[in-house]
This record gives sequence, structure tokens and C-alpha cells, in this order.
Amino acid sequence: MSDLNKRTAQKGQQRLPLRRLRQWEAMKFGGFIHFGMSTFDGQELSRGERPSTDYCPRRVDVDQWVSVMRDAGMKYAVLTAKHVSGHCLWPSKLTDYHVGTSGNSKDVVGAFVDACRKRGIVPGFYYCSWDNHHLFGSMTPSMTDWYQAFTTGEYQEFQSGQIRELLTQYGPWGEVWIDIPHVLGRGYRTQLYGEIAALQPDAVIVMNSGISNAAEYPVAKAWPADIITMERTAPYSVTGYQKWREIEGEFYYLPGEVCDTVCHEWFHVEGDRLRSDAELLGMYLSSVSRGANLLLDAGPAKDGRLPAPVVRALLRLQKNITRVGAI
Repeated sequence: MSDLNKRTAQKGQQRLPLRRLRQWEAMKFGGFIHFGMSTFDGQELSRGERPSTDYCPRRVDVDQWVSVMRDAGMKYAVLTAKHVSGHCLWPSKLTDYHVGTSGNSKDVVGAFVDACRKRGIVPGFYYCSWDNHHLFGSMTPSMTDWYQAFTTGEYQEFQSGQIRELLTQYGPWGEVWIDIPHVLGRGYRTQLYGEIAALQPDAVIVMNSGISNAAEYPVAKAWPADIITMERTAPYSVTGYQKWREIEGEFYYLPGEVCDTVCHEWFHVEGDRLRSDAELLGMYLSSVSRGANLLLDAGPAKDGRLPAPVVRALLRLQKNITRVGAI
């Protein structure tokens, strides 16, 4: 028996116990909600230059989003609390670039958490480290080469402060999703991971490892983390996602999560083409059958609701999953 296989019978060196990680894996299917300034300026990688008032949904029907996810068979959901634009979906005390100064002052994060808990959905939030509005001397990937981008200590204090707001004002979270973690550097990433774990010890912490099939895990860009993410691609091995990993001489149990989209864009874009029923079912089966969760994204439109074609596609997916017995 190989050393790695021997370790699979043990608890591993990961922070969370196997019981908690397997509880997260048992959910299998989650919903990703991309909504914010990018919905209104039409740029996924927004420059962060538009005034806060440009975010102006007539309403924000969070109950509809979460009801659809529940009816589609999703067990957890992750909301983009802050994306590349830097505009925040909660009234942060650390900036004036948030919903409280916008065209619709509803605290979307708070409403989202409430809607999830009412419907038995485990809530999570997404926070982007690439922030084109709050620079504090940082160089983002919008300003320089992807691998030359960096954040300053002043920005990192700002990020920690905002994440503390999210972790302390809304009750327990099931998943905390940090995007573009490579710009943070290993030292601050480790500090941030510890800060999140201290405030929400049961939360599964994601440091998005990017567009990868997880054949190789980019430790330098995304460690430490509790799970390994695969963006728009299925796990590498048809024999199953490799959950036990050796990292820097220690063995860890690291579940996998595939994130992909119902349409082709992360945020709602007029005219964006829906994926076919076969594509969506294949996405689910290729993830779950290989031992990874699927986090499937849908973007609410400018009216604050998931579009009817997206809703129908998600409900058909649930029926197709049930039909093939892959729940």
C-alpha cells in the first residue's frame, strides 16, 4: 500500500474534520449568484469607475433566486458580495461604494442570508481580491500582467476588515469563497485564512485555484484552503477526483468543487445563450460522478430577478437529474 493510501485511513492534516468535509460533499449541488455593478455596466471585469448610483435595480427579488435554487435541488448557495468593480452588496462601513449609496439601498447580503435560511439552503459568500475601485496602491490584473498583479498591506487591511464585517454581521456561513487569491501573496493569504477560520470555524474556506482540472494544485497561488476549485472544467480523472493530496510534505483531505454557468457569462448579459439541457446534465454528472460538487451560476437581470428562461432551464435540470437517478 502506498504512503498516500495509508494516509487515507487517517484524519489528515486539514483544519476541518473529515465529518464536516463529508457533510459539505454530501450537498453535491450548489448555486452561484453573480449580481452587482457588473450587471449594470455590462463589464464582468468592471473598471470600478462607475458611480455607486449606476447600480439601480428596480427591485432585488432574493426570495425568487433562492426559491428557484431550492426547487432546482441545490443545497447551498454562494453570492458575489463584492466582485472586481469593488461595489459591495452590503452597507460596508469601510467604503462609501456600496448598496447604501446606490440606486437601490437594499442590503442584498442580509436578504440573501435570510432567504437561504428560510428555505433550508446553506448560505455562502464570494469576495474578490481583485478590486479596481479600492486600490490603496495595489496593481490589479486590469493594470498589469496577470502574474505581476499584487496588493499592498493597506489594501489587505481593508479586505480583512470587510470580510470581518461579513463574518460577524450575518450569522453562520457554510462557505467563504475568496477569488483571485494569488494577488494576496502566501503570507497574507495564510493570515486571512486564519482570520476566517477563527470567526467562522465551521465554514469551508475557498481560495479559488482558477481555471484548472485539478490534476495539479497550484500551492503558490491558492494555499491554504479547505477545498480545491475547478473553474469551467470537470475533474481530471474519469476514475474520480483525487481528494487526498500531499502538500509540502503533509497529507490533506481536500474535496473538489466545479464552478460553471447556466448561460455562458457569469453575470447576466442580454442575449447570452443558455446551455442546452444535455450540457447542463453533463456538467452535473461529470462533476458529481467523479466525486466533486457542482456550483452552478445564474445571473439575475437588471430587474433583480432570474430570467424566466434560466428558471425553466434549472427546473428541467432538476427533473433530468432525478430521471437518471443521480441525486
